[in-house]
Amino acid sequence: MSATAKSPLFEWIEHVQGARPWGAFLDAGTGVHSVRWVTQLQTERWTAVTGAIGDAERVREATKGQCRPQDKIIHGNWATPELLSGDVFDTVLADYLLGAIEGFSPYFQPYLFARLRPLTRQVLYVTGPEPYVPTDRPKSKAGQLIWEIGRFRDACLLLAGELPYREYPSAWVAHHLTRSGFRVGELKRFPIRHKMGFVNSQIDLCKPRIAGLTDRDLASALTRRGEALRERAQDLVSAEGALEHGSNFVISAVPD
Repeated sequence: MSATAKSPLFEWIEHVQGARPWGAFLDAGTGVHSVRWVTQLQTERWTAVTGAIGDAERVREATKGQCRPQDKIIHGNWATPELLSGDVFDTVLADYLLGAIEGFSPYFQPYLFARLRPLTRQVLYVTGPEPYVPTDRPKSKAGQLIWEIGRFRDACLLLAGELPYREYPSAWVAHHLTRSGFRVGELKRFPIRHKMGFVNSQIDLCKPRIAGLTDRDLASALTRRGEALRERAQDLVSAEGALEHGSNFVISAVPD
């Protein structure tokens, strides 16, 4: 579900940014998709931060030939006070960062925007999905299937001793931005049409976790469950073109 290079989310950010220079740019929760977009912008410098060593390596690979001497890729955790202490950026992007933090610093989400506030000189852009897993069963067939896939994925992560993402609704984000010293500007939602790429990524994500379970009967049952979900999704995508459910949001905020 993450925003991709030149996705509608990034295009909307460019629209809101307008003629304002990007200046020094912080990609606070970087990944291949966001950093490829950032390298296309007219920035003075950019810094990309990730909490996952594997992601840092993938970002380095994706920016070969585009990373200037002033650009940086950093493996770090926003719960560490020393990370980028004293630095400041004109533009800060938190692309799907809020939910991802759960896997690195559980319960730190309420403090994220206060942590980013001293680093933000001009504008902060926050992207993310409206939560869809911890809700009642949706009424539409597509919604029910996406809901089931999300719960299956999270169950596999928990059984493997890992933590699933914890997403927050846009209203929560706006409230905590205000509490953290930002003034919320524009908010826009984008309906999501899930294709089989998303479905396959979520079910395939579970495979190595299931493989590591000591209870092989449970592992077999989970494998069958995942493939059954994949088959149902394929049938519905073939019939309807996509699984339409949920929405992504982008919020712009400026220091108050």
